[in-house]
Amino acid sequence: MTLNTHRRGPVRVLDAPDGHDVIIEGRLDVHTVPDIRDAIHAVINEGPGELRLHLGDAEIGDATGLGVIVHLHRRATRAERRLLLVDASDRTTRLLRGCRLERILAPRHPVSDGVTVAPLTA
Repeated sequence: MTLNTHRRGPVRVLDAPDGHDVIIEGRLDVHTVPDIRDAIHAVINEGPGELRLHLGDAEIGDATGLGVIVHLHRRATRAERRLLLVDASDRTTRLLRGCRLERILAPRHPVSDGVTVAPLTA
């Protein structure tokens, strides 16, 4: 159930009773990461619950795109929130594993709607 929807550039945020769904569209690279990072920082500070980062329509363009995912995981953890990667493409998953980030990327778990969720753990 969605309570509220708001758009912040390439980021769309859906407020839900158990947290927030953050949908990122487009390319994550040195040009877009500052806006994406600032928008998600605001979401992290909005309250408790899961933070589901939807990456199905996103493309990681460079190391900055990977770095922001790791940074957001750390920031969410400090705010006592759980960051989940939802619907990450196979390419994104391969990039995370290729960069040896599999330590914080838990195995992907299918969800009832056919959406894939990969929780990040520290």
